[in-house]
Amino acid sequence: MRIIIFANGNLPNLEKAHSLIRPDDFILCADGGIRHALALGLTPNVVIGDLDSVTEEERRKMKEMGVEVMEFSMDKNETDLELTINHALTLEPEQILILAALGGRMDQTLANISLLSDLRLSTFDVRLTDGVEEIFFCRDQAKVEGRSGDIVSLIPWLGEVTGVFTENLRWHLHHETLYPEK
Repeated sequence: MRIIIFANGNLPNLEKAHSLIRPDDFILCADGGIRHALALGLTPNVVIGDLDSVTEEERRKMKEMGVEVMEFSMDKNETDLELTINHALTLEPEQILILAALGGRMDQTLANISLLSDLRLSTFDVRLTDGVEEIFFCRDQAKVEGRSGDIVSLIPWLGEVTGVFTENLRWHLHHETLYPEK
């Protein structure tokens, strides 16, 4: 199973975002992420959060569509996206794509990226994407597909990364070490 999570951030290109969706994807929305699912003509399986970013019209549509809603108190320690990821993990997916988690508020963007460092996610393929940019943590090895001229950044997180090897990039790395402070 593949899970798509819509966060409540920016989604710069609806067409590119829509191209990521498959008919058999399980759709979760983190609170106001419902707006993106509705804009793409999708019916979410579950909406999760404190619902502070959901409009009355969106609430009406969710009810009409029979969408399951897991409502939480506004007084909570987790973000709506974190709650949604936690729920996604209980479904044991093969992959989780989180859309609309980049852009808008820098604090939210950084918090969303840091969510990927959670060790509980280390055995899952979890990516933040919007169809234009994609962010994921490489814990062992990764294959990045793209075209000539695409930008690929390798950024060490929480310490140095040793033994980095790349091929078919402008700069080839052969068992190099990447340092976060450089």
